[in-house]
Amino acid sequence: MSLDTKKASKSTPGKALPGMERSFAILELIAARPSRVVDVTNELNLPWATVHRTIKKLEAAQFIYRDTETNRYEIGPRMWHIGSAYLANNKPMNTAISYLASERNIKNVDIQIVERIGNYAVVTHAEKRQTHPIYKAQYGFHIPLHAGSKGWVLLAYADPDFIEHYVEQDLEQLTPSTIVDKAELLAKLDEVRENAYAFTLSDVQPFTGSMSAPIFNASGAMVACVCFVFLKKIASNTKLMEELREHLELMTHTISIELGWRPGHS
Repeated sequence: MSLDTKKASKSTPGKALPGMERSFAILELIAARPSRVVDVTNELNLPWATVHRTIKKLEAAQFIYRDTETNRYEIGPRMWHIGSAYLANNKPMNTAISYLASERNIKNVDIQIVERIGNYAVVTHAEKRQTHPIYKAQYGFHIPLHAGSKGWVLLAYADPDFIEHYVEQDLEQLTPSTIVDKAELLAKLDEVRENAYAFTLSDVQPFTGSMSAPIFNASGAMVACVCFVFLKKIASNTKLMEELREHLELMTHTISIELGWRPGHS
């Protein structure tokens, strides 16, 4: 199951999920948004008793916990432990962090290291390099792959079968600028692959824009991307945008080379 459990469940109403798959689906749903038992029941189209039993087992194992004020379940400490172990051994992210530690000339943006998890672009590391706060730019934030420059990059380099399946879904329009038309989105993804770069404005939040570029490993596979998020009002500064793109491409090329990638292998 992907993080997009709602769409997956709606497309297969009444389909029984095996025990492990059911647990994974519930964990992914709660990770995406804290939920009550009835919410999970409705989202996954499962019997209430089955969901309640599974949730109680996950709660007892500390994979989730219940907020007593909202009665909603959230991700618990054991999941944090597992997730932190993944991040500790995440080579693309750790290489990017090492680069950022010595590179202090990148300004006016929030810098994100982003990976694809299921149908979402998920921020695994974030650094603020500007004074203005940007909501939803922090570590752990996730958006659907058809929105934002980071989503476009991660979707563009995904398996063709995954892309075809993804664009066939009913795509959520986060703002009036979010592209949800299949043909238009596929054309944008072609441009991203051609340029190894994506730029969007106002399609995640009305007042922000972003630019992203892929990180490749030794085999030429895209393993993550770097995203610069900025206030929309600075996008009209052509010189600044060109400088930021140069920083972005130098950063992603350097990180990719340190991971064993060589130009022309992607």
